[in-house]
Amino acid sequence: MTFTCKENGRLDLIMSKELDKSRAQIEKFIKNIGVIVNDKEVKKPGFKLKTGDKIEYEFAMPQEQKNEYRVDFDIDVLYEDDDILVINKPPFLTVHPAPSVKEATLVDWLKQKGVRLSTISGEERHGIVHRIDKETSGALVIAKNDEAHINLSNQLQDKSMGRYYLAVIDLPLKDNLTIDKPIGRNRKNRLKMDVVEGGKVAKSAFVKLLESEKSRFELIAVKLFTGRTHQIRVHLNSLSRHILGDGLYGFKSQNGKISRVMLHAYVLYLKHPKTGRDLEITAPLFEDFKDVLEKYFNKERVYESIAPDFVVTSFSTDF
Repeated sequence: MTFTCKENGRLDLIMSKELDKSRAQIEKFIKNIGVIVNDKEVKKPGFKLKTGDKIEYEFAMPQEQKNEYRVDFDIDVLYEDDDILVINKPPFLTVHPAPSVKEATLVDWLKQKGVRLSTISGEERHGIVHRIDKETSGALVIAKNDEAHINLSNQLQDKSMGRYYLAVIDLPLKDNLTIDKPIGRNRKNRLKMDVVEGGKVAKSAFVKLLESEKSRFELIAVKLFTGRTHQIRVHLNSLSRHILGDGLYGFKSQNGKISRVMLHAYVLYLKHPKTGRDLEITAPLFEDFKDVLEKYFNKERVYESIAPDFVVTSFSTDF
């Protein structure tokens, strides 16, 4: 297939307009397959085109992938407008499709609901700006258009968007603290991350909220300054602490009674990508998390300890 360039500009941008496909998708095909410009192969998305250049391509642009898995669940929406959607992700729900995922994902649910989403990250990651591990629950923001996606991604970089997490750990911390230790792939187990020399910069702040009645466990709040894979779990592991339910990093569940990692993205803060208005959205706890809190902690004190305002203000300016 061929077309003639009608304006000067980058190859990926012009092909994106001509074929009505996302720039990310076009960029991937140019790099992996290449196109012919004036009888010469080009694999650089930023190649400069001039009016009248002849572009030939032999790859077939993929159609929207059909959902192969039945979506038999619903998700609570915490906030929605024309630009963003904030949901409370349930535990055990994978965010986006992948070859290893053999079940419906959050992206499948979004497509089924007909939610208009950004495509800047490619077809398989519609609107997903940041992610949460499968077992982790809580607040997740989704971009409905490319402008919102770019704005929110910039907020992740400059830290004007972030989340406060709640976690239950297997041994109380000695004090509130900040950990600034680099994280990389564990050299002995590829499923795990670890604190490693030369890893990516990673910084987390931990605040003690409430110890269990027998001081066996502790409810803590966490604020991230970076977004590395398994960051909270890795930094806790470096202190010989582990989140309840986290068998990967060391916690041993009692006869399987704790079925997943007790980690919840509790409070999301951001600036609205269009209006600039400050938003702070709280994601209610799921029943399995509440069951653990009520089993091991004083019920009256624990719910006072997780009042959103109390959690947020627990982090001093020193962090």
